[in-house]
Amino acid sequence: MSAGPILEVRDLCVAYGKVEALHHVSLQVEAGQIVTVIGPNGAGKTTLLSAIMGLLPRSRGDIAYLGHAASEIEIERMVAQGMTLVPESRALFGEMSVEDNLLLGAFMRHRLGHRDQAETMDRIFEIFPRLRERRDQLAGTLSGGERQMLAVGRALMAKPRLLLLDEPSLGLAPLIVREIFRIIADLKRTGVAVLLVEQNARAALQIADYGYVLETGEVAIEGPSEALEDDPRVIEAYLGLGGKH
Repeated sequence: MSAGPILEVRDLCVAYGKVEALHHVSLQVEAGQIVTVIGPNGAGKTTLLSAIMGLLPRSRGDIAYLGHAASEIEIERMVAQGMTLVPESRALFGEMSVEDNLLLGAFMRHRLGHRDQAETMDRIFEIFPRLRERRDQLAGTLSGGERQMLAVGRALMAKPRLLLLDEPSLGLAPLIVREIFRIIADLKRTGVAVLLVEQNARAALQIADYGYVLETGEVAIEGPSEALEDDPRVIEAYLGLGGKH
């Protein structure tokens, strides 16, 4: 465990032109922790991940990663320091094989002189046996669930310290969603910290240590995930009448 949070976001504001999409958002992720951000469509969840990764400029606020303030975030530098994003679109190369897509995930490590890609890929195949079966198949021919597995596997090839996941359950069948969330939960045992943005509040809170509810660009509620599962406001808005049961 690190002495402080692996990621700390303070008072983050992000605007599209004159429209502010995030208002004074603060959150933190400890090493080896799963933190989830839940909320309705359009709440600013994807904007939050994009700003943390450096894909969007912030109008104000501070982001610290590994204890160092990231004044001007460079995506390449963040990846080199172990932050990896799995976007909602999955952004796979459909005309390339599963194996080649995975190898691309290790590109930055290769540039930095690491030559452990084969060993890392073997570990990815242990996590996702289905990818091993389809290692020579074109990514564009995979099912939705397999594409999500490949997107996560490619991110893990970079051996991240912090994995940013944007809506990993989007468009997937319930059985596949359970499998994906089981794998995310298992990542915690390997020491990878996860910041999980998700509309499926029930599934996200079941595997997370801590949660933030984002509504209209602001943190409306936050707390340990078990407390959020029992919070009447969260139950009514996101978990339905059944609550955590």
